[in-house]
Amino acid sequence: MGIFRRIKTLTMAEINGLLDGIENPIAMLNEYSREMELEIEKGQKALARQIFVEKKHETLISETKALVEKRTRQAKLALEQGEEAMAKLAIQEKLTNEKQLGLYQEQYESIQKQTQILLEKLEQLKETFYQLQQKKILLASRANVAQSIKQIQKATVSFQTDSIARGIARAEDHILMMEAEVQAGNQFSAPLVQLPIGNQNSISDEEVNSELEKLKGEKVGI
Repeated sequence: MGIFRRIKTLTMAEINGLLDGIENPIAMLNEYSREMELEIEKGQKALARQIFVEKKHETLISETKALVEKRTRQAKLALEQGEEAMAKLAIQEKLTNEKQLGLYQEQYESIQKQTQILLEKLEQLKETFYQLQQKKILLASRANVAQSIKQIQKATVSFQTDSIARGIARAEDHILMMEAEVQAGNQFSAPLVQLPIGNQNSISDEEVNSELEKLKGEKVGI
């Protein structure tokens, strides 16, 4: 049957080997998935036809057995009635039906073997397809993470680190200036002591005259 040549029997190890060196393994897995889905569909249709042929042969075998039994009864009845010619004719048809029955039975056994082989191949393909789907989910997740990390790394490299460092330094200087202004404002926040009008260091005429009289008195005493 053509279906046996078309159904793939790739194992997961073979698939993994084919994926080595592929630039886009997810796309390759998607392609394998589509191919396998088509082959599974073809295999299921072939299996349905095979089962139909098998059931058809079961019917033919059953009908042919019934004919053999019928011709046997007819031959016996003809002999009982003395109709030897009719008995020979019934026996001839019986022998023909028995040969046909043997052929049907051989064909039926061959069809059953083919059906079993097709079923095993189809189950093998379904199992490989299931493993492929699980592999695809895992690889898609890994590819998504790798792509995200790659984009982050690309964005990090594109940043101008020197400009960022200078910007941070300017921001820090600005904040330090603001803090210094606040501290300076706190030191001059208390009210200043009010000084009396006039210069506290000025000497009055009275003080000068008093000191002059003291010096005169000291001179007279001498």
